[in-house]
Amino acid sequence: MATTPIHGRVRPAQRLTLTDDVYESLKTLIMEHAIAPGERVSIDGLARTLEVSPTPVREALARLESDGLVRKRAMSGYTTTPLLTRTEFDELFEMRLLLETAAARRAAAHADAEQRRRVREEAAATVAVEAGDGYRRHAAFTALDARFHDLVAEVSGSGLLRESIIRLHSHLHLHRLYFPSAGTGDTVGEHKRIATAIAKGDADAAADAMHQHLTSARDRHLPAFPA
Repeated sequence: MATTPIHGRVRPAQRLTLTDDVYESLKTLIMEHAIAPGERVSIDGLARTLEVSPTPVREALARLESDGLVRKRAMSGYTTTPLLTRTEFDELFEMRLLLETAAARRAAAHADAEQRRRVREEAAATVAVEAGDGYRRHAAFTALDARFHDLVAEVSGSGLLRESIIRLHSHLHLHRLYFPSAGTGDTVGEHKRIATAIAKGDADAAADAMHQHLTSARDRHLPAFPA
């Protein structure tokens, strides 16, 4: 895969929120393949491009390592992680179906009234997919989608289950390769069905709605992962 030139893809980092700004800039470069999958990351080169010192770049890379978007190896520095293979894609959804279906079931059974309200409110939230190409056009929707799933995991009451789901970083890895913009309306509707079941305290319905949602999400992403 050809590397897209970095210059012109991001603006210089703003000083008031330096670390966060550098982090978001580097994440955009990786998500848009301006830094190609498997490519070595130059801390000094990125610092010059973003017009910052190397320190916030290192801090941002540490966060991106936690996201699973870069890897650090002794004596060789950071490289971006490869894209998901078809096998990894299948395994990712196997794990999501196991973990997130259980989280939805637990959320319906254990959430209190305030938590149920938050889930319904989050499911009703919408954000437009912006015009243009690349990660920036769907970054807000990707964040919204991930936030809903994290909230369901949170209100499940199982810290270990939530941590396991967060560690998958599924939205970043899926949308790094392909974003099915035509399915955003379906995603919102599926989230609402999950939230309604959780709000009613119907554990079986919540688990079923999450299972259907993840199965549909898998089908929407499948074109990017041919066998």
